[in-house]
Amino acid sequence: MEKSKKALPIVLASALAATPFVSVPQQAHAIEKLSVTADNDGAGKESDYTIEFKLEEDLDSGETITIEFDSDYDIDDDIDTDDIDASFDVKKVSVDGEEITIKTDEELEKGDKIKIKITSGITNPDDKGSYSVSVEAGDEDSESDDVDIKKSSSSSSSKSSNDYAVSLSSKAAGEKVSLKLGKISLKGSDELETNSTITVTFPEKNMLPSSIDEEDVKVNGYTAKSVSVSGSTVDVKIPSGADADDYITLEFDKDAGIENPDSSGKHVFKVKYDGTTYESEDIEITKNGSSSSSASDSFTVNLSDPGAGARSSYTFDADFGSKELKADGELVLEFPSSDMVPGILTASDFLLNGKPAKKATAAGNRIALVAPTGFSANSRVKVEVTYGAWISNPKTAGSYTLKATVSGRTLESKSFSVGGSSVNPTPTNPTNPTTPVPVPNTATNNNTATIALTQNALGKQTGVNVAIKGLGVGLQKQRDFIEIVFPVGYKVPAYIAPANISVNGVGANFVAVRGQNVLIYPSQDIPAATNANIVINPAANIVNPAVKNTYSISVFTSEERGLLFARAVGVGMPSPAQPKPATPTPQQPSTVIPVNSASFKVNTANFTLHGKNYPLSVAPYIADGNTTMVPAQFFKEALALTTQWNNTSVAVISGTKVVKFTVGSKTAKVGKTEIQLPTPVVLKNGMPMIPIRTVTDNLGYKVGWDAKTSSVFVHK
Repeated sequence: MEKSKKALPIVLASALAATPFVSVPQQAHAIEKLSVTADNDGAGKESDYTIEFKLEEDLDSGETITIEFDSDYDIDDDIDTDDIDASFDVKKVSVDGEEITIKTDEELEKGDKIKIKITSGITNPDDKGSYSVSVEAGDEDSESDDVDIKKSSSSSSSKSSNDYAVSLSSKAAGEKVSLKLGKISLKGSDELETNSTITVTFPEKNMLPSSIDEEDVKVNGYTAKSVSVSGSTVDVKIPSGADADDYITLEFDKDAGIENPDSSGKHVFKVKYDGTTYESEDIEITKNGSSSSSASDSFTVNLSDPGAGARSSYTFDADFGSKELKADGELVLEFPSSDMVPGILTASDFLLNGKPAKKATAAGNRIALVAPTGFSANSRVKVEVTYGAWISNPKTAGSYTLKATVSGRTLESKSFSVGGSSVNPTPTNPTNPTTPVPVPNTATNNNTATIALTQNALGKQTGVNVAIKGLGVGLQKQRDFIEIVFPVGYKVPAYIAPANISVNGVGANFVAVRGQNVLIYPSQDIPAATNANIVINPAANIVNPAVKNTYSISVFTSEERGLLFARAVGVGMPSPAQPKPATPTPQQPSTVIPVNSASFKVNTANFTLHGKNYPLSVAPYIADGNTTMVPAQFFKEALALTTQWNNTSVAVISGTKVVKFTVGSKTAKVGKTEIQLPTPVVLKNGMPMIPIRTVTDNLGYKVGWDAKTSSVFVHK
């Protein structure tokens, strides 16, 4: 076949260079804008190839398009129509050396955009370099495009998207095994379609039985619709449950009859779907099933507390073999159930080889951890989920496993047991939002205890204020809890941020939700026979019933038997008249200070809340004559706002609003909007000092002045 790029004879080239181009005969090309791309540009690797161009001449049905690869390519001679995905109907495909000829089965017109994808049978050259691929349509001259082939080790960017993990119950040669392939992320916009076929090519034919029952094969957790075996391949039809998924996970039970290869060595599985072939990582089979050079597929999990439902730390060491966790790389933890994982995480509660994670995000039962910027790349990772992460054990006693994934390689832990007594037991009464039977509590009298809504309109978010007049048994901080039971009809979210609930003016240490029950763990000890005032902000997203009625809200604690008290609240009814405040006498200050205010004095290192003083690490002060600066600590401890800080930055969070500061900067961010500060944030004794108005004005708080006590007070 004639090539398009030929060297001109030297004499002719010289003549052309010296002669004006009055008229030069033009070669006829039937195509233009040729583009040739390889899905995998690694040297010696099998790859799909996509060829795109625009027709400059009509092509009749039965005419051919010829694609010629450089002689260094290895082209299978059995490529047929099933291996060609084209934008036109294909009648026939033939292979001659490095030439693939495609006969059209329809008329193609000038200007048509042609796309041809060859999904099997092409292996890249063994050496790095630039290689030519030429295309000819009809009898016209061909056009060519160059493809850059890289060394296999440098082509990870193109291959890594194809790599996936293989889990075998044993790596011993010839042993019958269960097998898991994936998770395989599908390329582009591909999604699984019911009744479509996934083809798995096994390393050796003798690994497979003559047939496999569909009950022994799962696709994304669903039983395969059908399974057929032919040679070294298995065709799996996709069941309806996996429809529209953008990934593939294949599981073959041991009853499927699959055996490891009889010979030791490295082996690769291939999974083909919708014309794209995905190649697994290398799996090493050994005579005795062990390999010093390969990673262990399981790891041991250590719990600080094995009690069912208990809050616990989780620690383990995992070896991901050829996959390394790198700086800014991601490690994903998969816990047995989503109710083990709190909705808000703090990255510093997760350690990777002793270093705090850069970022931690939760989605269902998965936690994605981003390694810190200075992290040293390593295939062995020690993961520490500290007690402060608020991970809780499964609520039901039994054996469980944990999964960890790095760069597509997923390892599953050895089974660990949960059950028995807990070091920090989580009380369970009551666990259902049923109407409890009152049990007298003789230790205290809560006849005057109250429950009030801040909003009684139908279907609206409401705050809830609960005033407990006395506890029969004291509560220990971070261990014991107050439980508020909302009746059926109320909408209670699955997660409530601790910052949205305070106990005696201090933000809750932790909040758990069980259906209609809200469990509030206080941040401070509450002695017996003392008041406990619980304030649930509207931002907690508790929603009133949609039906007008009177509803009973009940209060329990983890340390007392039976109901503490219950109160009826009217929803959709007029609010009861409230007594008007007494008119101030000349002896009373005219400034009305809300009871939930936190107050402080300039140059005094403490704040006051509900009549009690609490220490601050640095005293508030006035900067530049008119800007009040307070420590970041004030927002967390006095206003119960979620506040995170270090020597370089501060974040103050209320609901979905976040205000971020940088130490030394006069610029802050409210969400994604930059704002200017009246004075820079400064660091004093390791504590960032913040302009108070920037936080209060942007998060909906009010600031006032009490002339009688010369104090600044802040309230919602």
